[in-house]
Amino acid sequence: MRAVVFTLGCKVNDVESGSLIRGLEDAGYQVSREIEPADLYVLNTCAVTAEAERKSRQTLGKMQKSGGNAKILVCGCASEKNAKAFLEKGAYAVFGAKAKGEILKFVKSGMTAGGIYAVQDVGRSYEEMPRPECLKTRNFVKIQDGCDRFCSYCIIPYLRGRNRSRDMDSAVEEILESTAQETVITGIDVSAYKDEKGRDLADLLLAVKDANTRIRLGSLEVSLITPRFLSAVKEVKNFAPQFHLSLQSGSNAVLRSMNRHYTREEYLEKCRMIYELFPNAGITTDIIVGFPTETETDFLQSLSIVEEAGFSQIHAFPYSPREGTNAYKKYKELPYSVKKERLDRLLIAGAEQKERYMRSFFKKTLTIVPERYIDGCTEGYSENYIRLYVPMEIGKSPIQVRVEDHFKDGLLCSILEEKQGE
Repeated sequence: MRAVVFTLGCKVNDVESGSLIRGLEDAGYQVSREIEPADLYVLNTCAVTAEAERKSRQTLGKMQKSGGNAKILVCGCASEKNAKAFLEKGAYAVFGAKAKGEILKFVKSGMTAGGIYAVQDVGRSYEEMPRPECLKTRNFVKIQDGCDRFCSYCIIPYLRGRNRSRDMDSAVEEILESTAQETVITGIDVSAYKDEKGRDLADLLLAVKDANTRIRLGSLEVSLITPRFLSAVKEVKNFAPQFHLSLQSGSNAVLRSMNRHYTREEYLEKCRMIYELFPNAGITTDIIVGFPTETETDFLQSLSIVEEAGFSQIHAFPYSPREGTNAYKKYKELPYSVKKERLDRLLIAGAEQKERYMRSFFKKTLTIVPERYIDGCTEGYSENYIRLYVPMEIGKSPIQVRVEDHFKDGLLCSILEEKQGE
């Protein structure tokens, strides 16, 4: 029997799909992540934007064309938001975003009755799923699900549910047993991690501080950056000093209307604290352009903070109204032309700042975790998440390299001379 598990959206979705793949393999299926002829399809959807929902529905149609009469099971945020729409378009069974492990129970029970199986309330219990396959280069370990922040623009808390944290001992075991060169600790809101014994992310990091795998953290919130947390991070021997510190806007007025509980000044202070302990840290971020309350003056605050914070990279995207959120109910959307014009300016500023950041590493040493060899170059990421290119084939183990110049979307590097002679 053949199955396909296809994923849209975030890294958490991808990890959960990995768990579903492992569970289906245990049930006797050969599983692919690409749409191809199969006996069973699982579509793991996304609803972070209207475009993501549209792609989710389109993918269902592609599965129908590829699989003939094969059963299609749909899960994820888009199906949690509108389960009936997927059922009407031909899905056999529809599950939500909060208890994807139910799919494995459904398959093992024989899938005798289709319909809507979305789980609307899972409380504060974290769902343990089969451990995903540990990838050789970069592995993702999920420690948390759900969100209690309720930012005014975001639909995810309504779909994923409230904050739920994995037992720390379970998470620590998976991280310490990781055979990947790099392990990324991820979740919907990892900053809110706290298990039933009250152990938080700092405690977890101290428990894995001697791990052989390089440790990288997923997206973080400003409130997490405290002396205690940074002290724990400093103890991790193979920590990757990249902090994806969510911003969303550089304007205090817009931050208030977004229900983001910090100011521009507090955000910059947290950046300063990071740089004090990790001078070469890469601070990456997300910025929403064209939030309904954003004026040109507000936008200029977002534009200026790009250089002021010293970001190594920004992910900028236009505001997408999501029905059911407070912003959708309260505010009128800005014209598309305004959002696009501001986005273009912000992307230019982000690219210029990224170049400045990368240039600061010319003739310096970084460590690459090799990912693939293609077109004469080994490609991979540095500890601070710069894309590195080495013009030769090297092994799969981390290795120190010397930065020579800009290249494509990253930096061209050479192997250190003492390594070449070995």
